[in-house]
Amino acid sequence: MSAGELSSPPQPLWTAILLAGQRPEGDPMAEYCNVRYKALIPIHGQTMLERVTRALVKSPHIGRIVVMAQSPDALKAGLPADLAEDENIAFFPSTDGIATSIHSIVGSDAAPWPVLVTTADNALLTSAMIDRFFEEHRGQDVAVGVVERRTMLAAYPDARRTWLKFRGGAYSGANLFALQGEAAKPAVAFWSAVEKDRKKGWKIFAHFGPRLLLRALSQTIGFREAMAQAGERMGLRAEPIVLPMAEAAIDVDKPEDLALVTKILERRAGQASENRAI
Repeated sequence: MSAGELSSPPQPLWTAILLAGQRPEGDPMAEYCNVRYKALIPIHGQTMLERVTRALVKSPHIGRIVVMAQSPDALKAGLPADLAEDENIAFFPSTDGIATSIHSIVGSDAAPWPVLVTTADNALLTSAMIDRFFEEHRGQDVAVGVVERRTMLAAYPDARRTWLKFRGGAYSGANLFALQGEAAKPAVAFWSAVEKDRKKGWKIFAHFGPRLLLRALSQTIGFREAMAQAGERMGLRAEPIVLPMAEAAIDVDKPEDLALVTKILERRAGQASENRAI
């Protein structure tokens, strides 16, 4: 048997589902920026949708991108031609619910496994963040990208985020969700049931029984252990992936977020110019 026959088969590339919808009644940030769709808010010369799409295109782990929104044609028209006409980027209509939209397409021919879910307001996303996320992925059915509070405060002490507090640390989401295959579907269905409570960790853990809820509330359980126990209740393996980049947990939900993201992107552009000049 040759060495080539002994080698592992190549891993399939990931489908990225890029959520770019907004509330049916409109979005406060879209109104604040005087645009119709939040995903098309411009920041430092590019819309948020373009920035996230380009980060996904650049990653060697991503093979296909599915943009989901209530008005997919309008968002497609808002992208530069090289992205709008890319055969590996598709546009699909979404419902008003995030989890319902994902469940309707995940694992289909349009969005084959494995799937990475992210959002258009994740405007600081880079291919380096995506690569680091997948470097830490170990085949979990469900993996959730997070940033630890100490990492955030060391870089941006004034940044305001929603923190899930556990023994040993507090965490904020990075809008990166890996769904490995069919085994992840119960987690998507569960998310549909608790979506309105997504920023209230205790309400989510309440669905897994009083013992896990009490341990979460009393902070006598670590985040990794809590996710593992919740996953076991659904018959799957679930773990957090802690990212070392503070920017991974900064999305654009408020005007102060927009100001901070703009400042960070301006700094990145300046550093890139300096590097080119060397």
